[in-house]
Amino acid sequence: MPGQWAASLKDKVALVAGATRGAGRGIAVELGAAGATVYVTGRSTRERRSEYDRPETIEDTAELVTEAGGRGVAVPTDHLDPAQVKALVDRVADEQGRLDVLVNDIWGGEHLFAWDAPVWEHDLDKGLRLLRLAVETHAITSHHALPLLLNRPGGLVVEVTDGTADYNRDTYRVSFFYDLAKTSVLRMAFALGHELGPRGATAVALTPGWLRSEIMLDEFGVREDNWRDALPRVPHFAISETPRYVGRAVTALAADLRVSRFNGTSLSSGGLAREYGFTDLDGSRPDAWRYLVEVQDPGKPADTTGYR
Repeated sequence: MPGQWAASLKDKVALVAGATRGAGRGIAVELGAAGATVYVTGRSTRERRSEYDRPETIEDTAELVTEAGGRGVAVPTDHLDPAQVKALVDRVADEQGRLDVLVNDIWGGEHLFAWDAPVWEHDLDKGLRLLRLAVETHAITSHHALPLLLNRPGGLVVEVTDGTADYNRDTYRVSFFYDLAKTSVLRMAFALGHELGPRGATAVALTPGWLRSEIMLDEFGVREDNWRDALPRVPHFAISETPRYVGRAVTALAADLRVSRFNGTSLSSGGLAREYGFTDLDGSRPDAWRYLVEVQDPGKPADTTGYR
């Protein structure tokens, strides 16, 4: 997105909670590309990995933010620990005196759900742990961060989830625990919209499409530069998008002086690309949720014509 949003967020301060990899990293980097100071948090550091046991770290993300043109600040944080979250927000307040954008992207549940397992067969400890990581973390972070965000008018809160409100209302998502987690985050944005709107801030729920995250690429045995090699095995993967695409969606929202018109609503990266005119890194404009409804879910052959 050369120049379109460049430096439009200069002097703005963002906190991306859950920025180690995937959508969180893509969002943090794009906010940096727009000139923002971005605090990035997570549990995976160069000294210690989370239970994911993956190589991505928050220090790497912070460096990518700075390389993109912003200022990345890595703060190791377990968002299930209220004391750690309070200390994080206190640090942002001490160092910056403001918070303009809060992105709640904490997840950590990739290894905790079983596809199509009914609640009575699903591992209960894993299901409850998933809910804590995906829902409780967001509530703790909002509790501590929103007073700082509300110190200035125009603040933005983005609750990152999987699926739009319309899609999730009518579609069973993976399993009881996964479905409950992703729908809860949608409802959080709705509730926050009611609480923040009268106080001069905006809250939205935002979903990427089929994300080419580090984990997804590894799952399919491909890299970003050859991701299409997975299409013979998974044809509908053709509609997928990079994490930077949803990052551009957040940046566009944060730069929009009329963003309050979206308060309390459910948005998608593809829908916002039509609204704002940005593209993914390859110049395409994938609209995954429309594709799922009109092509994939009805069982039609994979064909992204008109969808990216």
